[in-house]
Amino acid sequence: MKKPVLSDPAIYPTDEVLSSHLRKAKPSFALLFRYNHENFPEFVERWKYYNDGKSWLLNVSRKKKTLFWLSVNDGAFRTTFYLNSRAALSVPGSKIPKELKDQFRESEGKTFRGITVVLRTKKDVEVYKELLALKLATM
Repeated sequence: MKKPVLSDPAIYPTDEVLSSHLRKAKPSFALLFRYNHENFPEFVERWKYYNDGKSWLLNVSRKKKTLFWLSVNDGAFRTTFYLNSRAALSVPGSKIPKELKDQFRESEGKTFRGITVVLRTKKDVEVYKELLALKLATM
């Protein structure tokens, strides 16, 4: 995976900073957050710089439980959902792409079983919506 671009702890990820890195993926980024804000106003979004990964990450949570992590790359952004054992039963029958199902299956036996999707287009946001629904149904 590409290295996140928000690597300077002194530069907070403002809309201007995000736009400069996301470029063509910015409309998809905006669409994802418009969807969240319209449908899930209780979600809490927190940007924080993490020294271990040397980058800014966005944590999105509900009732103090993390829903997903978001990082920004050059021309794209990534969301990572960590799923529990209940989700393991739902992933195979879900509408997410096969490569994401494979990614989850390959993480079997690990402490944290995650699915990371790279988002650039509106179609990618539809995959995000499926993952979010899966996460919410199995929390």
